[in-house]
Amino acid sequence: MSRRTGRPSHLSTSPARPGRPPARAVAVGIVAALVVGLLGGLVGYAVGRPSATESSVAKLHEADLRRDAQQIVELTDMARRTGEELGPILLAVRQEPAAGRAPEAAQVGQWQDVMRRLTAQFADPPSGMTATNVARGGLRSAVELAAVAVETVALAVAAPADRQPELLTLATRQAALAVTTWSVAATQLDQINIDAGNGHQHVHLDSDGAEGALTADGAAEGAGG
Repeated sequence: MSRRTGRPSHLSTSPARPGRPPARAVAVGIVAALVVGLLGGLVGYAVGRPSATESSVAKLHEADLRRDAQQIVELTDMARRTGEELGPILLAVRQEPAAGRAPEAAQVGQWQDVMRRLTAQFADPPSGMTATNVARGGLRSAVELAAVAVETVALAVAAPADRQPELLTLATRQAALAVTTWSVAATQLDQINIDAGNGHQHVHLDSDGAEGALTADGAAEGAGG
């Protein structure tokens, strides 16, 4: 029986080995990847970049916020000064008739001068953000109501004795309404100061039991900023 023999070694073919890609192909691939990445970044920047209109709107909004922050500080200072003069007048208008006394004509004349000056402060208000405008409008309304109460007292002082009680009672009600209106505006002013980072700022008047009047919340001045 004949013996089988394998194929001569010189005729056998060794399996093909995967060759390395040419250096040029590798370089081309790297360049292509860089180009794609660069284009993607440029497209992303172009898409994400705010338009000229959006940038202008953002700048205007920032300017409005800065202007409003300054207006809040100025309005708070004016409210403090106004309250220092307004409070005693409103207390007198409410307390003296209740005690059975009519204010002296000279005293009423001084009140009228003060009220004209305080009212004039609100004659040409600047335009601000809505919340600030609401606070300013409330303070102005309170001052105008107080001025009406003082004018009613003046009418009472000049009226016959039998009409004085009725007019003084009306002035008392008007003064109480002025205190209540001021308290609402003062609460609004306190809140916008907190929102602006100034903390609590209380400009409330002595309500003396005025119906519906809001009072300060008891927080320390400047706290919560």
